Amino acid sequence: MPRYDYRCRECGDTFELSRPMAESDAPAVCPGGHDDTVKLLSTVAVGGVAAAPAPAGGGCCGGGCCG
Repeated sequence: MPRYDYRCRECGDTFELSRPMAESDAPAVCPGGHDDTVKLLSTVAVGGVAAAPAPAGGGCCGGGCCG
């Protein structure tokens, strides 16, 4: 189930709720009981490391072997 971040306008707390996507825009009540909250824009983190492509053969690599 997706998690959504919210901030309470009254107390300033930021909190997270797990809810179905269909309910992502539904009103959320902060842990302090306030109902004046806004959904925050969040980013998706994707794990893994991108590797640089292997150099193509032929030509100088710019190292000390050329000269």
